[in-house]
Amino acid sequence: MRLSIVIPVYNSERTIGPLVEQLQVCLAEQTIEIVLVNDGSRDNSESVCRQLATRYSTVRFVSLRRNFGEFNAVLCGLNHTTGQYAVIIDDDFQNPPEAINTLVDTAEAGQFDVVYSRYAQKQHHWFRNLGSWLVNTLTTYSLDKPRDLYLSSFKVIRREVINEIIRYRGPYPYIDGLIFRVTRNVGSVEVPHNSRADGRSTYTFRKLVSLFLNVFIGYSLWPIRVFTVLGALLCGLGLPTGLLLLVGALTDTYVPTGVALVLWAIGTSTGVILLFLGILGEYLGKLFMAYSGLPPYVEK
Repeated sequence: MRLSIVIPVYNSERTIGPLVEQLQVCLAEQTIEIVLVNDGSRDNSESVCRQLATRYSTVRFVSLRRNFGEFNAVLCGLNHTTGQYAVIIDDDFQNPPEAINTLVDTAEAGQFDVVYSRYAQKQHHWFRNLGSWLVNTLTTYSLDKPRDLYLSSFKVIRREVINEIIRYRGPYPYIDGLIFRVTRNVGSVEVPHNSRADGRSTYTFRKLVSLFLNVFIGYSLWPIRVFTVLGALLCGLGLPTGLLLLVGALTDTYVPTGVALVLWAIGTSTGVILLFLGILGEYLGKLFMAYSGLPPYVEK
């Protein structure tokens, strides 16, 4: 099996059939498997997917008992793949199926572990574009992602990286975060981006906040270290300031006012508290990262 296609399916009864049919045509010269993961759809998607699995020998179908979210569905699909490469593609035709060959060819030509798609002109709603920009900016710092790399959902992943990703057993997977735990050997290639073939995006403010917090807290110790550094700076400023106030009071060169003393006490005590919480958080963060399955090393 050379190529696996993972499609998280949510309320796509009118698009998933044509998408699978087009994949059969576009990838007719390759040995493929298509893994459909129904993420608790509320329409007739499950029945349509079962029919597709019966009609095509290349289609495998997994149904989740409720809506767990896109990343959870993708992780489930990756666990059922056997291909040398796996391509993750949306179910709404915004990612053209014929571009899969471009992704795979780029991965093979550049010997990349992962190749992300990028778009000259995105057809997403402005709110989703804003969310994507915020998450990409955050991941640049928290995951040490290249600044010019766009983390799109349409991508191809090599089998060796997939084997590491599917070791994750936590309830809050973030596929790109798991990828950057394993490898920095990533590339990108420009592909077309189409308008949705049917329906409207389910990307909501609630989902944006959930994703932002998941990336911010779940895949890096960077937030804890920000407060540790802030506490250290406040302590570093507070101690010499306190000595200057003491020397001034003893030598009568400067008599500190009540306001100055209160401000010094608040700033210094806040620094001590933040520093203590940062150090404590570092210990807890190490335990959390160990629990989340972060590998100590990954062999080629």
